Amino acid sequence: MTRHGRGSEAVAATVVPYPDGPLVIRGDFVLQDTDGTVIETSGHALALCRCGRSALKPLCDGSHKLKRKG
Repeated sequence: MTRHGRGSEAVAATVVPYPDGPLVIRGDFVLQDTDGTVIETSGHALALCRCGRSALKPLCDGSHKLKRKG
């Protein structure tokens, strides 16, 4: 399935920012760390942490759902 973005260019992946949740990426993509090392992923979808609380950074582990103490 080919998805199209603006104009007629083909889109290889989509990124959906969930409110108070992760960035979910679906499609064909490569995930790299800051030095260019490829981070292995399984499948064609993953969730990236935006809250900073995940023990699996850069992947989301659902920690954003936990209530903060204070």
